[in-house]
Amino acid sequence: MTAVPCNHPEVRRLTQALRAEQLGLYGFADDPDATPAADFDPPVGLFLIAHVGDKPVGGGGVRLLDEHTAEIKRMYVSGVARVQGIGRYLLEQHAASRRARRIMRETGRRNTAALALYNRAGYLPCPSYVAGRDPRANRAMAKALGSSSAR
Repeated sequence: MTAVPCNHPEVRRLTQALRAEQLGLYGFADDPDATPAADFDPPVGLFLIAHVGDKPVGGGGVRLLDEHTAEIKRMYVSGVARVQGIGRYLLEQHAASRRARRIMRETGRRNTAALALYNRAGYLPCPSYVAGRDPRANRAMAKALGSSSAR
């Protein structure tokens, strides 16, 4: 894992791959550039890239929503690397590195692989924390760190 700026070329490639996958699932997708890059700058944020050998295969950002709550954002692992545990590692290492007590994540309801990952990792459904989200399309989940249930 390597910490990189949000505007790093590998981040751009991975977040565009995520967007392409979302477009395929839903016919629409958030623009990765809509989240200000500064949201992922230390000390309030972080963006990590996972490599297998020299190849970047996944990554994701974390940003603090408040003093105790972190949000995982733009997490993506390429298809060939998904069975290696990279996504699960990214989920909590990010938030723990920001000293958050609670971690939140939102994904689309058709992204069954992501929903299964969050469920296995102990995330529970919660009300949407993003204004204007359609609950018929999006699922918000949360988890208290160091616990198996969300606060």
